[in-house]
Amino acid sequence: MSQGLDKVRIDKYLWSIRQFKTRSLATEACRAGRVKLDGQNIKPSYIVKIGEVFTVQKGIERKVIKVVDLIERRVDAKTAVLFYEDITPIEETHAYKSVFHAPVLKRDRGSGRPTKRDRREIDELQHRLKNDEEIDKEDNK
Repeated sequence: MSQGLDKVRIDKYLWSIRQFKTRSLATEACRAGRVKLDGQNIKPSYIVKIGEVFTVQKGIERKVIKVVDLIERRVDAKTAVLFYEDITPIEETHAYKSVFHAPVLKRDRGSGRPTKRDRREIDELQHRLKNDEEIDKEDNK
């Protein structure tokens, strides 16, 4: 499967396996410290080796990727999956997805600022929601 490559830059590799939409976004992520190897920031010019494990942070999403094979050119998504292994812990993927299912608190437009009583009710509701999430996490362990 290998394309006969022995050297590929990390920014080019992440772009090739479709972790970033453009190579410049992959380069910027490396410079900003959102791509790490063993907890250390790496430069965009870092040479990838088979078997290395990288942590890639994109917004609130965090992925742990193991290099299975080297690739230099961008390919379709089905083929790209063959060049890396996603070893992100299941708890982290669940936490990311649960953000979208969290209730959103909204106030009616034009209702003005919340009163002291409203503020207490909002705080209590948020506290209860937080405690329910912690209980759910404990139950899933």
